[in-house]
Amino acid sequence: MIPFKRGAPAVSKTVGPIPANYTEGSGTIVGGTTANKATEAALAAYPGGVVDRVVKLSNGQYEAHNIGVSWPHHVFVSQDFKVVGVF
Repeated sequence: MIPFKRGAPAVSKTVGPIPANYTEGSGTIVGGTTANKATEAALAAYPGGVVDRVVKLSNGQYEAHNIGVSWPHHVFVSQDFKVVGVF
């Protein structure tokens, strides 16, 4: 994973695999323990932001929507709550 530095210039890149059929806004919003675990995984890998929602994607992965940072904005988390990709 690429570390995030607060105050660094905006970066636009993809790291790791992004689901092939992913489109922004797709998926079903999840809450509770599932959302908490996905949020914890995303923020452990990329601290400093705020996850405002977690959605379950059609492939079973989760997307943690990370705001308050210039990058990454989308953190993809596997079904076993490991970060697998970002953009």
